[in-house]
Amino acid sequence: MNHWLVKSEPFKYSWEKFNQDGRTFWDGVRNYQARNNLKAMQEGDLVLFYHSNEGKNVVGIAKVVREFYQAITQILPF
Repeated sequence: MNHWLVKSEPFKYSWEKFNQDGRTFWDGVRNYQARNNLKAMQEGDLVLFYHSNEGKNVVGIAKVVREFYQAITQILPF
C-alpha cells in the first residue's frame, strides 16, 4: 500500500465538504508530475488531504476507492 498527498485550497474544496460528499474525484490537474501520481494511485492506498494556502496542514486521511480514469472533459473536443 502506498500513501499519497493531495492538496486543495479550503475555499475551493475543503475537508469538511469532502466529508459531506463522502467521496470525490480529482480533476483539473495540470501539473504532469501530479497527474502521474494520480495515475499511480491504486485502490486501497491512503491519501493525506492537505489544505494549502490557509492552514497549510494535513486535515484528514482518505482512501483511494477507484483507480485513475480519463475525465470526460479531457476526452470530448470543445
